[in-house]
Amino acid sequence: MDFFNPLPARCRPLPLACLLGLLGAALGAQAEPSARAGQPDPLDPRASVPALVYRSSLPPVRSGADDKPVAWRDANDSVAAIGGWRVYARQARQPDPLPGAQPPPATPAAGPSGHAGHKMP
Repeated sequence: MDFFNPLPARCRPLPLACLLGLLGAALGAQAEPSARAGQPDPLDPRASVPALVYRSSLPPVRSGADDKPVAWRDANDSVAAIGGWRVYARQARQPDPLPGAQPPPATPAAGPSGHAGHKMP
């Protein structure tokens, strides 16, 4: 044992064998891979390649061409008949129903006093 290497000489790896092993691994990684049977050479610019096909991962979107345009006055009147923007805001706050679940029972609408079922004189 010496000061710089506490292992006994019989336990030390051979530095030359390790160096040769690393050199062999590096040369093997640098070697040109053999061409696969039936595959074109990827470095050959004249090699034929299959045509590129694009498939979107998103489902197709329905175009708006099928919808008939509605006059803005008619659209505003139908929104007012439904109850206006407050109805849409109330619907947006409600959770989506689970498949097969029954809708909740209807509650009486709140009057001007803020209490359900009471009318102001």
